[in-house]
Amino acid sequence: MVAGILFRAWGDSVPLQEISIICEIVDEYVPGEFYRRELPCILKMYKQLDKHVDIIVIDGFVYLGKERRPGLGMVLYERLKGKVAVIGVAKSAFRDTPASTELLRGGSQRPLYVTAIGIEEDVARQAIQQMYGKDR
Repeated sequence: MVAGILFRAWGDSVPLQEISIICEIVDEYVPGEFYRRELPCILKMYKQLDKHVDIIVIDGFVYLGKERRPGLGMVLYERLKGKVAVIGVAKSAFRDTPASTELLRGGSQRPLYVTAIGIEEDVARQAIQQMYGKDR
């Protein structure tokens, strides 16, 4: 299953729309190749949206490590031909994740790791910081 919400503004407490779909698992999990398993489901959900979206926020990385190897978000951005910005938010660091991606939110002392494409990363971190909810 894959699920998502649409909202107008980062601080919205109520989603504009909630969507979920059943999606068969395509591939097994491979570290560093998360997109092989998750991307088909995200694309299937995206195709069912009846509203235009400017930015997609994913649970994961846009790029991996200091080398900026393509992660789920980068592959998604490329599949959407760069028409929709992608922000990746991960709760755990990938090997060699740059410290510049870290964001402390709420009262948590454990950072989120925010990467982005199609939007400046500092703007992406500010947007995630503004999201509704007190916790990370």
